[in-house]
Amino acid sequence: MDALLNNWKQRATEQQKANKQFLQKLQTKKGRGVEKLLPDLHEEAFSHIDCLQCAGCCKSISPRFKTPDIKRISKYLGMRESVFIETYLRLDEDGDYVVKSSPCPFLGADNYCSIYDARPGDCENYPYTDSYEFVKRPNTTYLNSTICPAVFYVLEKLRDVVK
Repeated sequence: MDALLNNWKQRATEQQKANKQFLQKLQTKKGRGVEKLLPDLHEEAFSHIDCLQCAGCCKSISPRFKTPDIKRISKYLGMRESVFIETYLRLDEDGDYVVKSSPCPFLGADNYCSIYDARPGDCENYPYTDSYEFVKRPNTTYLNSTICPAVFYVLEKLRDVVK
């Protein structure tokens, strides 16, 4: 594993204020063009990180389940949509469907997802380290840097580039 990832969680916690400031800085001129670096940094991060060794996202946060996700997953599980919603989901403070409990009920003991082939769009796109969402939503990226080692990795690498 890359030296940058040693004790990443502890370092992410210790660097919370600095990370927050850096992400705000990316919103200014100094951050212009940084999104072009993200796909390569994403690939680099995941050459060092195996999600199945972590599953921090599945253990601590919930994706949003949008209508197409609910339809697809219900069909995949052979359930009526209403039964799927009643069994697994609740409405959060933003009015979005999320899982009722953590860890995700579809996460197995081996960190594999039992609905991986039909998973929600949020899961498929997480952790957004290869898209403009990473820069566009600094508060979300900040939170994700304490949950996902790939987000921490990309953030640290960007720090070296954006002074």
